[in-house]
Amino acid sequence: MSNEPVTLFEGQEIDVSWDGRLCIHLGECGKAEGDLFVGGREPWCRPDAVSRAEVREVVERCPTGALSYRDKTGEPEPAPGENRVMVANNGPLYLSGDLEIEGAPDDMPGVRRRVALCRCGASKNKPFCDNSHAEARFEDGGAVGSRGPGLSEHGGPLKVRLMPDGPLKLEGNLTIQAGSGRLAWEGTQTALCRCGASKNKPFCDGSHRAAGFKSD
Repeated sequence: MSNEPVTLFEGQEIDVSWDGRLCIHLGECGKAEGDLFVGGREPWCRPDAVSRAEVREVVERCPTGALSYRDKTGEPEPAPGENRVMVANNGPLYLSGDLEIEGAPDDMPGVRRRVALCRCGASKNKPFCDNSHAEARFEDGGAVGSRGPGLSEHGGPLKVRLMPDGPLKLEGNLTIQAGSGRLAWEGTQTALCRCGASKNKPFCDGSHRAAGFKSD
């Protein structure tokens, strides 16, 4: 596998890219049925082994944005009809939707639709998750106590601002899903903890100041 952060797998109808800066090896690709991704094979991704539609469907399962595609018909990956944050049990914040992440590099196209953002405070690749929550023994079941103000509509852009040494500020129509799978909170703006210290997770309560959290 290439030492470059992004590896391109070319196909006749569609190309697939894998970004090592974002991958946390959840296995959504490797466990997918079919021959698109086969561990131990060279190359491990073969876009021509399955249909163009199957490539799109499997790549879109990747919750971190590490996998993306370039469909040679020119059809881009569609934005989901709903912006959602899933608060993973002892893990990151999984965002999906029409995402506008502040400072996201242009060569990370996958994070415009899907991304895993650190909420334990220990990632060495902030704002992205790098699995440091396991080593840090971060524990939070992903319960969400507040129902939020509600929504009158869904979809549209979701802006994700990275507050210096502070929380993630989200602006746009948003649903938060608890770690249990329950759709728990709805609203148009909130601040989510990314230092790991909040006593009101997943929401920020200002604990980053006392914790001395550094976002760099």
